[in-house]
Formats: sequence, structure tokens, C-alpha cells
Amino acid sequence: MAVVSKWMCDRDNSMFDNKKDADAYDKMLELAEGFTALLQEHIPGVDETQAEEFGIFLSKNKEAVMQACKGRVEALAEIDSEAAAPSNVSPLAAQA
Repeated sequence: MAVVSKWMCDRDNSMFDNKKDADAYDKMLELAEGFTALLQEHIPGVDETQAEEFGIFLSKNKEAVMQACKGRVEALAEIDSEAAAPSNVSPLAAQA
């Protein structure tokens, strides 16, 4: 019987085929958590779910956001085409 190694993300238990992808995904979620906290702190009355979704969106598109902050604003227009890229994340069912 063959053994197949899988790596699990610490934050949401998503499974990955290699450690590098699992670590990158975990870092993306950590950045998203920071963006979410920032939004909730500075935008009064923001919905928690929307803040989390936007935090994840910003984190997933951090390269385009960084380019826009450096003066290449047109990088933000490229986000839509990149957002449709398939993901290699395999979410697990939530445990009670």
C-alpha cells in the first residue's frame, strides 16, 4: 500500500499536496486576518463577514495591490482575470 503525504493548513484545515503550498496558503490567511482586523478597526459598523471576505480578497491579490501602491494603478484592473484562476485548496468539513 502506498503512503500519500498531505499537509494541512493550521488556520482552516485545508489540505495540500506539498508543504510549500500549505505554508503559502497559511501566510495568505494570516495576511487576510490582518486586513480584516484593520477594516473592522477603521470602518465603523462594517459587517464582519464582508470585512473577512474583503480581507481575503486583498490578501489573494496582494501583488496587484502592492504594484498599485507603487504607482501602477492599472494592476488593479488585472485582478478580475486572475481571480478566476483555479485553486488547489481542498477544504475539509467543519468539525463540531
